[in-house]
Amino acid sequence: MTASLPHQGMPADEPPRPAEDRRHMIRRRALTLLIIVLLIGVPAGYLVISANQSRDSGRDKEAKYAATGLTEGYPSKLQRRIYQVPVPHPAEHIAYYETNNWKTSRLYVQFRTTEAGLDVFLAGMGVTRKDLKKGDATISARALHVTGWRFDGDGWWGFVHRQKNPAPTHDVMVNLSNPAAPMVFVVSRTIP
Repeated sequence: MTASLPHQGMPADEPPRPAEDRRHMIRRRALTLLIIVLLIGVPAGYLVISANQSRDSGRDKEAKYAATGLTEGYPSKLQRRIYQVPVPHPAEHIAYYETNNWKTSRLYVQFRTTEAGLDVFLAGMGVTRKDLKKGDATISARALHVTGWRFDGDGWWGFVHRQKNPAPTHDVMVNLSNPAAPMVFVVSRTIP
C-alpha cells in the first residue's frame, strides 16, 4: 500500500490556492518597496538633516569665536547677565564684542536708544543721569583700539560704575549731542 504524499509546504487538508493575479502581485511588491524605503530612507534622511544642522551650528560658533571686533546684534542673555549690561528696548545700532583671558574678561557693547531707554539703562545699572559727567573720557585707549570707537566732537558724557568683586566694573560713555537718540558705549570688565 502506498501513501500519497501531500505537496510540500501545503497542509494536507487544505486545497491548493489559485495562482496570484498580476494586479495583486504588483500591489504586494509596491507595498514591500514602500516599507523598505520607509525603513531605510527616513532614518537616512534624518541623519543627513541632523549632520547639516550640526555643521551649521559649528560654523555659527566658529564665526562667533573667531570675531575680532564688534559683531552686530544683541549680546546673549547670559552675557548681559554676567556682565550686567542692561540693553534697553527699544535700541538700535547694537553691537558687541567679548574678550576673555586668565586675568580679565570684557564685554564691549554699543547701542542707540531713546531718552526713556537711556534712563532704563542707567537705572538697570543702579545709577541716574546725575552720575554722568560732561566730557569725562572713561573708556581706555586699549578699548578704543579693540573696538574702533572714536569719541570726537561735543556731547560726550561718561562715568565709571565700580562695584565690589565679583560684580563687573562698567566704563560708560554716552553721546547726548542728540538728546532724543543717545548713543551708549559700555565696557564691562570682570575678574574671573
